[in-house]
Amino acid sequence: MNDATPLGGVEGPAPADANLAALVRRLAGARVLVLGDLILDRYVVGTAGRLSPEAPIPVLRPVSRRTTLGGAANVAVNIASLGGEAILVGVTGDDAAGSELRNLLAVTPHVRPMLVQAAGRATTAKTRFMVGSHQLLRLDEETSFPLADADASAVIGQFAACLDRAEIVVLSDYAKGVLCDAVLKQVLLLCRTRAKRVVADPKRLDFSAYAGADILTPNEAEVSQATRIDAADDAGAERAGQAALAATGGSAVLVTRSVKGLSLVRQGLPTLHVPTRAREVADVSGAGDTLVASLALALAAGGTLVEAAMLANLTAGLSVAKPGTATVSREELSDALHLREVVATDRKICELPAAVVQTNAWRRAGLRVGFTNGCFDLIHPGHVRLLAQARAACDRLVVGLNSDASVRRLKGESRPVQNETARATVMASMASVDLVVLFDEDTPLEMIDALHPDVLVKGADYTIEQVVGAELVQGWGGQAVLVDIEAGHSTSNTIRRMTANLA
Repeated sequence: MNDATPLGGVEGPAPADANLAALVRRLAGARVLVLGDLILDRYVVGTAGRLSPEAPIPVLRPVSRRTTLGGAANVAVNIASLGGEAILVGVTGDDAAGSELRNLLAVTPHVRPMLVQAAGRATTAKTRFMVGSHQLLRLDEETSFPLADADASAVIGQFAACLDRAEIVVLSDYAKGVLCDAVLKQVLLLCRTRAKRVVADPKRLDFSAYAGADILTPNEAEVSQATRIDAADDAGAERAGQAALAATGGSAVLVTRSVKGLSLVRQGLPTLHVPTRAREVADVSGAGDTLVASLALALAAGGTLVEAAMLANLTAGLSVAKPGTATVSREELSDALHLREVVATDRKICELPAAVVQTNAWRRAGLRVGFTNGCFDLIHPGHVRLLAQARAACDRLVVGLNSDASVRRLKGESRPVQNETARATVMASMASVDLVVLFDEDTPLEMIDALHPDVLVKGADYTIEQVVGAELVQGWGGQAVLVDIEAGHSTSNTIRRMTANLA
């Protein structure tokens, strides 16, 4: 698989989000074999209100502790989170950290661990001491020397036994000794013999050690060190990527460049520079694992190399917006692509606090949140047109729906015709609506203030001055938009015609 033919089919222009959304749907069930260094990531989070009298350092009072899977294990977890199946080959020590790591893997869905336990070898564990999102100290307990011959043979045996069950292989090298010379050379030979594609995330300074891998995924610093070419700008990243290609004989080098995005350098094809899609950076821990996982899974699902790179870029952008070592789900990817295919109605209907959390998440992802409101009793074509135009003015539309009590106060004791549960269910079933929130007040002003929409939409039978919340939304830089309504449609008129026919 190391010729110059692009992986995954013919490469064309950069794919549209619609193509990527279709690829996301194909991720389910694709299988990836991951081999590399396993890491246990521990987090101790607390408060630090004073300095130690013994030294000018903060005193941390622990509030919470959590443990997650890192390194190659994090790659596997990300594959599973994205809907794929991961087979994980790695090494733990015969120690407490090793037992904890194995126990975590045992309860992780869609990850099949095929681990080797090495006597006398410490399991790599990193403990981060945090105050909020600020890291005070990291304690690393690790082994980095190459595997003993017997352990290396056991790893190769596990890898060989699993290889035919996967569409693609990821080599996750954290320089902790698992991908030593003996293992790396043999597994690359096995992959070539069995025509398995390989994505290698390198840590060695000599990239020729990965000769036989199809795709290399170094970051900017790694490719600069390995090739001695400054990869800080587009031209430098391309030159460094070409040098890395020459060292490995592979098909592509994907240089990850943090806030500058990534550069996809390919044999015999133009280099593609892709800007980052990260909207907010909370923590870059594990972002490289997320990128490699999504790249490999997208290729396993039949995506082209360009599609896989674009999807990996988006996935990494979502990952860095989360604190700590984090995963990204298939649903989050689809959401970010603005193309959720189906959203169950019960997931669209929520209380105001949950709506605030969701709209904040949408805004962090760079989406414009719109808001409209009404009784929506007996949905008619005028309502449909209003909602469609409202959705066209934003990326996500929240509908504030008057409760039954609110409708009675506004319309009289004979209304609503349909109760709030029925109205909310019908509203949530509409493709133009992303969220439905009931309110009991006479106006949605409190809800608008809490949701902080970017766009406030009402029918053109109002003026801007009459729209509740318009001044509020405009005050924080949002827009109040009036949309045309379909003439000749009214719930009240429909009810009058129905009752007249009964008379």
